[in-house]
Amino acid sequence: MTLIKSISGIRGTIGGQVGENLTPIDAVKFASAYGVWLKQQRQKENYKVVVGRDARISGKMIQNLVMNTLIGLGIDVVDVGLSTTPTVEVAVPMEHADGGIILTASHNPKQWNALKLLNEKGEFLDAVEGAKILEIAESDDMNFADVDSLGKITKNKAYIDLHIIEVLDLDLVNVKAIESARFRVVVDGVNSTGGIAIPLLLERLGVDVIKLYCEPNGHFPHNPEPLKEHLTDLSAAVKKHNADFGIVVDPDVDRLAFMDENGDMFGEEYTLVACADYVLSITPGNTVSNMSSTRALRDVTEKHGGMYEASAVGEVNVVKLMKKNNVVIGGEGNGGIIYPDAHYGRDALVGVALFLSLLADKNISVSALRKTYPSYFMGKKKIQLTPGLDVDGILKTMEDRYQNEQLTTIDGVKIDFSESWVHLRKSNTEPIIRIYTEAKSQEEADGLADKFIEEITAVANS
Repeated sequence: MTLIKSISGIRGTIGGQVGENLTPIDAVKFASAYGVWLKQQRQKENYKVVVGRDARISGKMIQNLVMNTLIGLGIDVVDVGLSTTPTVEVAVPMEHADGGIILTASHNPKQWNALKLLNEKGEFLDAVEGAKILEIAESDDMNFADVDSLGKITKNKAYIDLHIIEVLDLDLVNVKAIESARFRVVVDGVNSTGGIAIPLLLERLGVDVIKLYCEPNGHFPHNPEPLKEHLTDLSAAVKKHNADFGIVVDPDVDRLAFMDENGDMFGEEYTLVACADYVLSITPGNTVSNMSSTRALRDVTEKHGGMYEASAVGEVNVVKLMKKNNVVIGGEGNGGIIYPDAHYGRDALVGVALFLSLLADKNISVSALRKTYPSYFMGKKKIQLTPGLDVDGILKTMEDRYQNEQLTTIDGVKIDFSESWVHLRKSNTEPIIRIYTEAKSQEEADGLADKFIEEITAVANS
């Protein structure tokens, strides 16, 4: 199961058999399907798509395949090269393009890559649109352009700078206060494009930047998911350089986590909580996060007089509910900040700027800031799936077993207990069942996760 076709795109490992991995043929097939879908939707004379990539070793190869496929369909391409997911999202409307493709497998290890697909607003496609592209890909019903109607490729490497300018121009980003604070920050760019974008942003804000793994060569120095166990080098660097805090992003820079001045994690879940606290203190309103995110966002939102609601997991689901509820800030507990005044996409650059504005405003340390928020502890574990396992049947069994508790089944099974919760769901991006828990202590959260791993394993083996 190393090729995952879902409504959110296609993701797989490089090399291997066609149809089982993300081979050149699979990349061309799905880029073709996207291009055909785009032309069916827009029905106009000229088409344009923005294409960018993170720094994965396979990125240049996959990008060339994708871009040349699109021009073969008669679609013009704007090649933004090494970029970030939010930068491509910002570039699409700036270019008045019809869509965008980002070549990145987010937090997955270096052998993975993926095609993330955007609409003309620079937002991810919804379930219906994604399903249609999968249908086109399977049908092979594709009509390519003749030799006189081929598209062309234009390079534009300015978009990270343009993205930074947009962030600095946001009303709530207090550039003067940040400059006056004279922060010193260590940045772990996991040798991808965050190593380009985040230091550039910080330097524009007058921050003293210490770079750690900021060479965009795609050789990830540690597991690229920004979790505590992967960040021992960042912790050591923060303490060594007497920094105010540390920043880490994932390879495509839509997830953001902080480390305090003592080299301890601020808590990936609390990235959104802190940014929301700052935004709500100036512009009160509603918030949204997904079902696997901390209850602390609800608490902070209600403190500021707003309403909180949880969506199904997945950025497109969060954005849909954000628009419905007219929220001022939302996102995902994995460090994904979605700030509508910027754009409807997870954006670590926006998150950094809002967090720095909050710190400068409060004039306290990162560890002191963390103590101002409700204290919840999360467990994030997973069970590797084996071929033929009836995941839906397993989840239904768990739903029946806990039918007397507060249940939500819009996305897997979430069971709310009085002092804790557990969320069981099949991942859209990896062959795993994710088990998220939250409780009043780390021991309780981990124990709850272990309990459900045992129960699911027993059901699977029965």
